[in-house]
Amino acid sequence: MTQEAYEAAVHPLFETLDWLEGLLEGSSYLVGNTLTEADWRLFPTLVRFDAVYHGHFKCNLRRLVDYPNLWAHTRRLYAMPGIAETVFLDHIERHYYGSHAIINPTRVVPAGPEISLA
Repeated sequence: MTQEAYEAAVHPLFETLDWLEGLLEGSSYLVGNTLTEADWRLFPTLVRFDAVYHGHFKCNLRRLVDYPNLWAHTRRLYAMPGIAETVFLDHIERHYYGSHAIINPTRVVPAGPEISLA
């Protein structure tokens, strides 16, 4: 990856997060107040964002917790019956930081950030 490729990718990512933040303004879900497949498809990215994408992939212009609507949306889905039991942040972190030798040759898994989805 080059600096140019990184910058060409990171800015559209955050433009999309900004757009999603606005989309959730005054709504519980992406499509008004109806839970849809779109919400569930976005959930894995959101739940991994601060734990992995922010540091490991250098998507660090803002954290997910800096987006009040997206953070509330993530926590709302996480709190649904049966969902919390399927999210293992420690496994997610170990997988990403441990399996990308080119990005993280030491395979050191950072101690933070501390995240509470509950």
